[in-house]
Parts: sequence; structure tokens; C-alpha cells
Amino acid sequence: MKTRIFLSSLLILLVLHQNIFSQTTKNNSKPPALSAIKEEDLKKDLYALAGDHFRGREAGTLDELKVAMWLADQLRTIGLKPAGDDGTFFQFFSLQRNRVAANSSVKIGAHSLQLWKDVLVSQTAPAIVSAPIVFAGNGNTADLDKTDVKGKAVAIVASPEGLNLNISLAERRYPGFVLNKFRNELTNRGAAAIIFIADEMGEKSWNGVVPAMSRGLYDIEGGPNAVAAAKIPVLWLHANNIDWVKNEATINVTINVEHFEYPSVNVIGKIDGTDPVLAKEYVLFSGHHDHDGVRLAYGTDSIYNGADDNGSVSVALMAIARAFKKNPGQRSSLFVWHGAEERGLLGSKWYSSHPTVPQSSIVAVLNGDMIGRNNIDSAALLGVQPPHKNSSDLVTMGMEANNEGPKFKLDTLWDKTDHVEFWYFRSDHLPYARAGIPAIYFTSLLHNDYHTPMDEPGRINYAKLKKMTEWMYRTGWKVSNVKMRPAPEPDFKLER
Repeated sequence: MKTRIFLSSLLILLVLHQNIFSQTTKNNSKPPALSAIKEEDLKKDLYALAGDHFRGREAGTLDELKVAMWLADQLRTIGLKPAGDDGTFFQFFSLQRNRVAANSSVKIGAHSLQLWKDVLVSQTAPAIVSAPIVFAGNGNTADLDKTDVKGKAVAIVASPEGLNLNISLAERRYPGFVLNKFRNELTNRGAAAIIFIADEMGEKSWNGVVPAMSRGLYDIEGGPNAVAAAKIPVLWLHANNIDWVKNEATINVTINVEHFEYPSVNVIGKIDGTDPVLAKEYVLFSGHHDHDGVRLAYGTDSIYNGADDNGSVSVALMAIARAFKKNPGQRSSLFVWHGAEERGLLGSKWYSSHPTVPQSSIVAVLNGDMIGRNNIDSAALLGVQPPHKNSSDLVTMGMEANNEGPKFKLDTLWDKTDHVEFWYFRSDHLPYARAGIPAIYFTSLLHNDYHTPMDEPGRINYAKLKKMTEWMYRTGWKVSNVKMRPAPEPDFKLER
């Protein structure tokens, strides 16, 4: 009898929750300040933010700090309240950088190799190795099984065999994909070093990967890259030097790693809610203001402006802030422009673990990344399909907002666990989702200008950008005014 009463009560509570949730979302289906989101504002702001004067806004540089100052001035003009540290719009944090030092050395037999020209060092890790070289062909199982690799430097001719290279930035990512094929097996077999002989794809990628490899690794305090851990050296040689590793040569490697610390910054503003109780809770609108800075030239242009990535969302958040300033929701609106996203989601990792408001008061994160390109009638919402879905309530509101407003045809492939780009794991909603905060990710997906100097304000579809901005705003309006905050999924667990 008690069990029956308990189950009946539970059923009533669930129905009540659904009724309240449905009523509140439907009653607030028409955000009152859509007129504050203007295409001309988005265009004006983006030409300013993604112009050459900010030199690509690279994290840890003065250019990133300059754009943060510019953003703070805009937020002050819009009327946002500072929500960073010490009454400011800023939350500073330190980037920990490790880089292969110039006094590192690689010598094969009698040949002393020049770093980055004759040899690539593709793992930023300290090492001292003196070992004989064994040549293992293409590294197939038969070749490895008949080769004693323990304590030796294993030379393998790189090959795309078994790799799916129908991916963005394939040439720049190729060395990492090749390494992943062999790293665990060769490490477990006791190899002292790995030498890849560049194939055609390796030679094509050489100049493109030097900037990232020579730049090193970044992290925040406590992250796995904050300290350079010892690993076996991984090197790349040009194809025309293959004979060096076939003649029972010995390799002598000394990899020294130098450490630097740089400032990066999150920019944070808020608009107070109107309800005396709900105003203590926050709807967090998320984007990142950094990009890739100045690096490898394409033609005559070497400034990676990042207009779509992620200038598009940076100005969208400004437009959404204007709308909420004109007509605030019941909950407070929190706007966070994360720094150092391109260094590994570092700004959002920092803010999610060091929020300037109580973490429990953040009811949802609406994150955007690249929302200004591709077909005007199509977009994607990630965090919709299990195991990426961490709040059915929040997904429902995002879907309702799309149906009531832009009516995008929604791509469903990029949210799947087997998608080659792993797109869900590459933007700032991720640290919040891992922290148990309901989070979704708005995007118009990749294009050919991704991470090139061609990602400029003149190539943005501003009508598309306006529609995406309105979609984020409509969703945020629902979250701001629904009586019961979106519930997290009880068994949420990501696949990686």
C-alpha cells in the first residue's frame, strides 16, 4: 500500500513538473526584444572585433588583452554590470606553456639535424636518448612482430592507411593521426624513440605543422600540459633522408623543454533579472574572443582574423545583451567571452571551476561557436543526442525556440559519437557539461576558411548570423523565465 501511494505521488510530481515546464515555455514563446538584434549592429561590431588591428587575437598576447579591453568598453556602453573579479569585467588566469628549447639536439650517425628544417619534434616532452635505430617498414603488424624494438629507436615510413582523412585541416592534423596509430603499441613494446619518415602527405604538411609544433603546448594550472611530462621522443624526417635510418645508425636526442607563463582573460558581464528570487540564478551565454593570431601565410595574408571563429558569437552575445538590457528576463543573464579557447578550451575550463557567481546558481549554458556561414536555412544544435545530451529540458527549449523562430533544418550527424570531427568536444560548453551544468552548443559548422586568414568579416552571411543570434536569444529567454530550472540528466556520462 505504501509503495502504491509513493508511486502515485511520484507520478503526480512528474506530471506537475512537465505541466509547469510546458506552460512556462509556451507562455514565453515570443521574446519581446527581438527588435534589439540588428543585422547592422552585428556587421559593425564584427568588422571592429575581427579587423586586422587586433592581429587575430591570439591567446596569451597583447592582442588578446586589447580585444578584451575593447569588449569591456562595449559592454559598459550597452549597460551590462561588471561580473568579473574585483568589480571589473575581467577574470585573469595564467596560461602555462611548454616549448621545445632551441638548445635541443638531434643527431643521426654523423648527421646533426636542424630543428624544424631537417627534423620535426612532434611531442613537447623532455628526453635524453641514445639508441640504435631499427627500420620497421610501414609499421604493419608483420614488420613489427619480427623486429626487436625494445630500447631502440623505431623508424617507420608514414602512411595514411587506416586513417580517415576526410576531416578539417587534414594536413595539419596528419602527424598526430599517424602517431596515434603507433604510440601505444611501440611504447608498450619498450621503444626508446619513434622516427617517422615523411610520405607524400607528411611532406605536404611539414611547413603547416611547424608553427604548432614549435609553439608547444598550453594549459592552465593543474592541467595535463601544465608540466612537461617525460615521454619518448617522436621525430619526423624528410623522405629523402630515409637511408640515414637503414644503415644501422645510432640516434642521439636531447630534448630540452622551456616553460613560460602568460596572462589570458575571460570577459564577463551581467544583466540582473526581474524576479526577486529567480534573479539569484543565471542563464550563461558563452563564446570565445580569441583566435589564432599571426602565423603561416596564405598568399600575402598571415593574420587569422577568426571572423566566424569566433567573432560571430562574440558579437552575437553583444546583440543578445542589448535585447536583455531592453527587457530583462526573470533570471539574471550572464555573458562570458572566454579567452584561450583555441589553446584547448582553457578559459571555459578556468571559469567553470572558478566562477564569479556560485556555480550552483548557473541554471544553463548556451554556447555558440561559428554561427555565421553555410546555408542560411541550416544549422546544428549539439548536446541533443545521448550521450551528449545532459538536459532534456534544455534541449526541448532549444528545439521549441527554433520552431518558433528561424526554423533551421537541423543537422543531426555532427552530434553523433562516431563523427570524425568530434565536434561536441571542441567548444566551450564542454567544461560546463562535465561539471553537471545543463549545456547546449549552437553552430553553423565548418567551412573551407576554417582556421585560415580567409575567415574574415567580408565572408560572413549576416542574415544567417542574425537568425542564429535570434535562436540563441529565444532559447535564453525561455530559460530565463521558466519557473523550474532545466534539470540535468541523472546518468549523464560522455564517451571520452
